[in-house]
Amino acid sequence: MILKRLQLETALADPTNCYIIVDEKTKETMVIDPASHSEEICEMLDILEAKPKYIYLTHCHGDHTGSVVDLQNKYGAKVLIERKESENLRNPEVTLNYYIGIPDIKLEEDSRIDENDLIHLGNLEFRVIHTPGHTNGSTSLYCEKEKMLFSGDTMFRRTWGRTDLPTGSLVDIIDSITNKLLVLPDDTIVYPGHGKSTMIREEKSIYLELRQQEF
Repeated sequence: MILKRLQLETALADPTNCYIIVDEKTKETMVIDPASHSEEICEMLDILEAKPKYIYLTHCHGDHTGSVVDLQNKYGAKVLIERKESENLRNPEVTLNYYIGIPDIKLEEDSRIDENDLIHLGNLEFRVIHTPGHTNGSTSLYCEKEKMLFSGDTMFRRTWGRTDLPTGSLVDIIDSITNKLLVLPDDTIVYPGHGKSTMIREEKSIYLELRQQEF
């Protein structure tokens, strides 16, 4: 497997992590959260001789979706997003494009995904984990074989994602992290939507006390 991370600048303080995953044998490729600067993404795809099959959106916010249309048009890749989040994708009050400072974009998904759906790239298999909290349709993507978790804006290094935005919930995000993500193997590498990567074992201590609290 080939994994590349592109840190793409938006109007927000933190760049968005866009991940490119390539099956080395077939060159089938998935792009996770293509934010802005589609030319940078396309350049990397061309360097890798990649064959984009899927565009995976962990959630609908505009700082994760800015290059979707360009990639659709150039490569014909299929856009995947969780069922509830597909509705949010068409709601500017949830996508927050105006807040982020980018034009409102009309996006159409190709497939709606659900908890435990499996996505295949060559010999690679990824499992969808519904992790509401940042938005009600946020998801994470787990590859057991490669011990990788792409957590979107649900879990970051030493903290969790914002819950004060439309459809967000602190109760839900803590439940998602403690009951769905921290149960993964300790040596799972976590690749978040912003910032540095981490590991499941490094995050557990933060939530031990929170598990005893009510939100």
